[in-house]
Amino acid sequence: MFAESAAGWLHRRGIHYAWVIMILGFLTMLISSAALGLPGAFLRPLSREFGWTTGQISSALAIRFALFGLLGPFAAILLERYGLRRIVCLALMLIALGLLLATQMNALWQLFVLWGLVLGIGSGLTALVLGATVANRWFEQRRGLVLGILTASSATGQLIFLPLAATLIQHYGWRVAVAPIVVGCLTVSVLGFCFLRDRPQQLGLAPYGAELRQSTPVIAPWRPDFAEPLRALAKASRNLTFWVLAGTFFVCGLSTNGLIQTHFISMCGDYGLAAVPAASVLAMIGAFDFAGTIGSGWLSDRFDNRKLLFWYYGLRGLSLLWLPHSEFSLYGLSLFAMFYGLDWVATVPPTVKLASAAFDKQRGAMIFGWIFACHQLGGATAAYGAGLTRTLLLTYSPAVYAAGAACLMAALAIFLVPKPIRSSVLIGRITAA
Repeated sequence: MFAESAAGWLHRRGIHYAWVIMILGFLTMLISSAALGLPGAFLRPLSREFGWTTGQISSALAIRFALFGLLGPFAAILLERYGLRRIVCLALMLIALGLLLATQMNALWQLFVLWGLVLGIGSGLTALVLGATVANRWFEQRRGLVLGILTASSATGQLIFLPLAATLIQHYGWRVAVAPIVVGCLTVSVLGFCFLRDRPQQLGLAPYGAELRQSTPVIAPWRPDFAEPLRALAKASRNLTFWVLAGTFFVCGLSTNGLIQTHFISMCGDYGLAAVPAASVLAMIGAFDFAGTIGSGWLSDRFDNRKLLFWYYGLRGLSLLWLPHSEFSLYGLSLFAMFYGLDWVATVPPTVKLASAAFDKQRGAMIFGWIFACHQLGGATAAYGAGLTRTLLLTYSPAVYAAGAACLMAALAIFLVPKPIRSSVLIGRITAA
């Protein structure tokens, strides 16, 4: 009832309801990514209170990254079978539950269950597959821009919640610091229950941009089973583009979520920088990333996405190689935040566009789910590996150098993907034939 009334009210004012769905998707992905990144601010508080090593805590956090990614292909099935509203509300409730119950934990296995399994499953039910699903279902035009905005939600979550969490930890303890995200989960779940709808046809609408055409094709219902992601993976694995995108996205997760998002505050502590200013640097990274990712969505509609990814991975790799030499001063970290932040998740819109061009639209979100799974496996590798490096060698520098070098290799590897043929060129060839 709420959605139908809102859609009618907006339609009379010339506003498509697809933008409401995009906003709700943005808020869902924002709060999920904030919950996923929040435990990175808790490494030192948990270590001080319970005596757990950085490696032990990182092992639990690595599980959440792995689940966040591995559930992606199956999240596409769940979104298809049970709808956006049910899955979004379930995911947000699981995240809130995992964070709340963790405030009462007193053993390491409880950390693995709550912040490894529950938080990983809750965030994995939506992940970036939600953004791809919203963009594909609700938008015919501006799809690259929408993907950029939805992807930028992860930066916005970091921008808003990490400095707040660091301040709350400093003054009230880590248990209080989970409260803002729990409240956010509950609020967004209520909004989603009231206003989320699966497809524009449920409201008597065509996707945004499709109404400009003379006719809108009717899409036959698709009811995939839970073996469909495995069949899609088997088919995609025969395509070189899949392996290149999966490999470069593995490096993307390795050099972002797993390394910087998880360990940056602890890394700064090794150089005498307190948690609040360290979280502020992460917020600065988030601010640059917000602009960079939206800009990347706009650019991905207009330029060769392989060249965009070359620059993104190249600049990220150089910024990581610079980080250990920055002396963690205000100038050094500001320089790092600017170059690193501009391409934190700017890689997503070009990667989605390349995947969409290589695979059929119906299973495109599912195949991107597998590519995203590789991203999160890279994040899990870095979350565990960097923690182990810190425990054994008392420094993060080897992990940072390794991530920087991997980014430079990814920048070159992306040109193994064939250049997509523009639709206008393809139509011209067919007409000429």
